[in-house]
Amino acid sequence: MFLGLESVTVRYPGSRADHAAVQGASLGLVRGQIGVLIGPSGCGKTTLLRAVAGLEPLAAGRIRMEGELLADAARGTAVPPEARRIGMVFQDYALFPHFSVADNVAFGVQHLPKPERAARVAQMLDLVGLGHAARRAPHQLSGGQQQRVALARALAPAPRLLLLDEPFSNLDVDLRERLALEVRGILKDTGTTALFVTHDQMEAFALGDLIGVMNRGRLEQWDDAYALYHRPASRFVAQFIGHGVFAPAEIVQCAHGLCVHTPVGELADLAECPLPDAYPQGQCEVLLRADDIVHDDSSPVKARIERKAFRGSEFLYTLRLGSGEQVLAHVPSHHDHQVGEWIGIRPAVDHVVTFARGAG
Repeated sequence: MFLGLESVTVRYPGSRADHAAVQGASLGLVRGQIGVLIGPSGCGKTTLLRAVAGLEPLAAGRIRMEGELLADAARGTAVPPEARRIGMVFQDYALFPHFSVADNVAFGVQHLPKPERAARVAQMLDLVGLGHAARRAPHQLSGGQQQRVALARALAPAPRLLLLDEPFSNLDVDLRERLALEVRGILKDTGTTALFVTHDQMEAFALGDLIGVMNRGRLEQWDDAYALYHRPASRFVAQFIGHGVFAPAEIVQCAHGLCVHTPVGELADLAECPLPDAYPQGQCEVLLRADDIVHDDSSPVKARIERKAFRGSEFLYTLRLGSGEQVLAHVPSHHDHQVGEWIGIRPAVDHVVTFARGAG
């Protein structure tokens, strides 16, 4: 394991003993992996990033990198931030306005002889596609270009680990997604291990090999994007990732094995589903994502369109069943039904995910 966090807890001075900014967080990255922390504002993701950088002391737990113990709360030891060889990129770029682009990148490699320093700066600027802008001032560049300069500056000293805190939040949506893919490519090309913080799910999916969902200081799941979406470890993760609703359901033993009775029909593919006795009388709630519901006018199950949102190739329909439950559905945009219409729907659920009733 290249980076390992073991039961890390961070408390701010003056906070209650039972309230921690980060509570018992554990995660790991192998060399060259990119991790992303995501969650609502105030969930502790930036605090956890700062703890890795050495900017926040640990109240409990330990942090290791390449086998070296960076911080251990039990021993009261911590390697100073400047000795950790960790680079950081912030959302405000933090470029020196009176320096040229090249001088900004050179800032962290002043210890190198001048010829080596110049070569390193040229290499980093070429890497981020800004070799032509070396003599410009930061204010002469676009926001996306400034962020690439900040990345080049952070990579120039060859840090063991790169930390990035909401690096694209000041950019427009289209540029954020494009730049996220570009930055991932640069980090992969250089074999850089990195840990990002973001609030944007699409950004997290575009960047991360592993993604951690945080809630109220706790890391609820540390997994790849596919598992977060299809196998959420908690109800919060299921709600936070993607579009979906929880519908009342019952796990029962059918003639052909286990099945789940739901308002949209019977679900039978239960390879990863708990046994009926996991819940009282098998009563539970099932997660139904928008892509689990298929528009099919021949289906006996009907639903009324309450809202529709155009997404280009598809609509996101909010539907109300006759029994009162609400579900969501992605429907191809050439199926342009009107609000108030009743349409047929059927379930197409590949991963059945259930939770206890009333646990939200």
